[in-house]
Amino acid sequence: MTATTQDTSAPAGAVLPPLRIGPLTVDTPVVLAPMAGVTNAAFRRLCRESGAGLYVAEMVTSRALVERGEESMRIISFEPDEQPRSVQVYGVDPATVRAAVHLIASEDRADHVDLNFGCPVPKVTRRGGGAVLPWKRDLFRAIVQGAVEAAAPYGVPVTVKMRKGIDEQHLTYLEAGLVAQEVGVAAVSLHGRTAADYYSGTADWDAIARLKETVTDIPVLGNGDIWSAEDALAMVEHTGCDGVVVGRGCQGRPWLFADLVAAFAGRPERVRPGLGEVARVIRRHAELMVAHFGDESKAMREMRKHMAWYFKGYVVGGELRARFGLVSTLVELDDLIAQLDLTQPYPGEPAEGQRGRAGAPKRPILPEGWLDSRELSEDFRRALHEAELSVSGG
Repeated sequence: MTATTQDTSAPAGAVLPPLRIGPLTVDTPVVLAPMAGVTNAAFRRLCRESGAGLYVAEMVTSRALVERGEESMRIISFEPDEQPRSVQVYGVDPATVRAAVHLIASEDRADHVDLNFGCPVPKVTRRGGGAVLPWKRDLFRAIVQGAVEAAAPYGVPVTVKMRKGIDEQHLTYLEAGLVAQEVGVAAVSLHGRTAADYYSGTADWDAIARLKETVTDIPVLGNGDIWSAEDALAMVEHTGCDGVVVGRGCQGRPWLFADLVAAFAGRPERVRPGLGEVARVIRRHAELMVAHFGDESKAMREMRKHMAWYFKGYVVGGELRARFGLVSTLVELDDLIAQLDLTQPYPGEPAEGQRGRAGAPKRPILPEGWLDSRELSEDFRRALHEAELSVSGG
C-alpha cells in the first residue's frame, strides 16, 4: 500500500489496476468494511498481516466524536504502522458531521474518511440515518458536501458507502451516487441490498453494474456476498466495478485477504488452513485484543463472537464450541485449544460460504412520515440535532 500519485495501470497479470482514492493508491483494490464490534485495531492487524488493501475502522458517530467521547477517540486511534488510517463516520446532522470530519482531518487523525449511508439496523434507521437517509436528498447532499469541504484543506479524501435504498419501491442509489460525484467524493461503494433486505437473500450485483455505468468520474466499489476470492473476481467481471468491499466474508477468516491479493494479481494460490493454524490465529487474535483493550476480561468477552466464525466447518464438538463461546481468560483459551484435534486438515466446502448474520427481510423502522416527501421538513430538521444521541454503533 502506498500513498503516491504514480502510474496506476494494471501490472502484468493483474485483474484490476490499483485503486485510487484521492491521493491514496491502494495496490490491491480491496476494502475491509467497517463492522461494529469487529474491525477494531486487533482484527485490522490480523487482516493487514495476511494481505493488502484499505482497512476501515469501526463506525463512529459524529456527535460522540465532536464531544470527544473516550470510546470514540479509541476507535479512531491507530497503530504507528497502520497506513493509510481510515475511519467511518455516521451522522444525520450536517453541521455535526462537518465538525467531526474537521476534527479528524485538522488533527491528522486519519488519511481517509468514509461516510455511512449503509447501516440498516433499527436504532439507526428510526432516526433517519444510515441506509434510509439518502431518501432526503437535500439532507444527503448537505452532509456529504459539508464533509468534503471540511476535509479538503487537509488533503483527506471522503468516500460514501450506501445501500440501494429503503426498499425496492424507494431506491436512491443512482441519484445519491451522482450527487456524491458532483460534490467531490473520491469514491462510492454500494452494498447490493436495500435496508429492507437487511442481510438476507442474495446481493443485487446488477445494481452495482448500473451504478458503475451511471457514475463514471470516480471509482465505484461493490459490496455484498463476497465469501471467497473467486466471488470477488466474479463481482468484478459481472459489474465492472473498480474494487470490492469485504465485510462478513472475512469474519473468522482474516487470511481471506491473502487470497484476495493473489486473486487480483492473477495468481492461483489460496490459504487453506488446518485447525492447528486456525488455533494459532485465534490465540494471536486474543493477544492483540488484550493489548488493544488493556483489559483481559473485556477483550475475551469481545473474542467470544469470533469463535463460531473461526470454527465454521471444522469438527470441534458442541460442548467444546459452547465453552469457546464463554471463554474469559487467555489461560482458559489455551486449555480449550489444547483439547482440539490440531492435526485436522482444512475441511473444504463446509468452511466456505456465508458466515455472520443473515436473517430475513425486515420492514425498515423509519421516522413517522419519512416517506411522505423527498425533502426535509422543519420538524425533521430540528429533530436531527438530537438524533445521534441514542446511536452508538451499527
